[in-house]
Amino acid sequence: MAQERKKYTIDDIARELGVSKTTVSRALSGKGRIGKDTVERVRAFVEEHEYRPNRVAQGLARSKTYNLGLVIPGEYSGMPFFRDCIDGICQEAYRYNYDILFVVTREDGRAQLQRLVDNHKVDGIILTRTVMNSGHVEFLKKSRMPFVVIGPSDDPEVTSIDNPNREASRELTDFLLMKGLRRLALVGGNASHYVNRSRKRGFNDAHQEKGFHPDPALLFMEVEDYRKAVRVADQIMLAECDGIVCMDEMVCALILSCLREKGIAVPARMKLASMYDGSQLESNLPPVTSIRFDTKGLGRNACMEILGMLGEELRDDLFPMNYQVILRESTQ
Repeated sequence: MAQERKKYTIDDIARELGVSKTTVSRALSGKGRIGKDTVERVRAFVEEHEYRPNRVAQGLARSKTYNLGLVIPGEYSGMPFFRDCIDGICQEAYRYNYDILFVVTREDGRAQLQRLVDNHKVDGIILTRTVMNSGHVEFLKKSRMPFVVIGPSDDPEVTSIDNPNREASRELTDFLLMKGLRRLALVGGNASHYVNRSRKRGFNDAHQEKGFHPDPALLFMEVEDYRKAVRVADQIMLAECDGIVCMDEMVCALILSCLREKGIAVPARMKLASMYDGSQLESNLPPVTSIRFDTKGLGRNACMEILGMLGEELRDDLFPMNYQVILRESTQ
């Protein structure tokens, strides 16, 4: 049976090389005045014996936890956007030896977030969704905790990382207008979410560029359950709309279910598109025209941004935030 390799500590290295623990620590960190020969001896020993510094001990020495807090809204945590975004965040955090502490909360309650900050359990926070007049944002600003917001923000003091939602929504809407559709209904969820505001602006931009004016009576927000979706679908059909644009895949799935129940064929009687893509829209019959973002890349960028704020030397540039309008059968 192979002999298990000894796990060395800084004490062991100092004793083996006949130097102080401070010398070993400085040689590893590159800080302090240490002779070149000594640095090379320490690093050669470390490489030979596969020494890995204890992150907890390092954190205590530097007043760091090597933890990041990730705040997820409870009512939306199952959406594909959050799954992909979390995947990107975790992937990048682990590259820099940070762990993620999850906080599932609602915008009107911040007890868990406050405990995380007050008890010094994390070095920084990532918020995965922002709303107007956010209590989370104001709390973090007052606490002086480094944080990054995923999504747009009107606050110049807030560091935000976002997909080009407004530009992408404008392009999708422009495509539908070029097809000759003139009575487009816009259906979304929470009106206070900044991302929905961005997508609405893109929708309006496309109309204005064509010299059209979207009918405000065809804007429907707060559609977050099937009962509301049924009422909205009834109003859309009474208004004789020729197309429906949904702000995300969850709203789109609700509207699709309503249209099927009413026997309204897509795209024969109603064109349908979504401002965010998801696997269920791609596999739907018919597949739904939608916008595909690199959400995993968005998560990685948010994590890199907070790591940079915490003084980590980033190894890569931020990912370019591109998008693609995927044309499918629902708008043919």
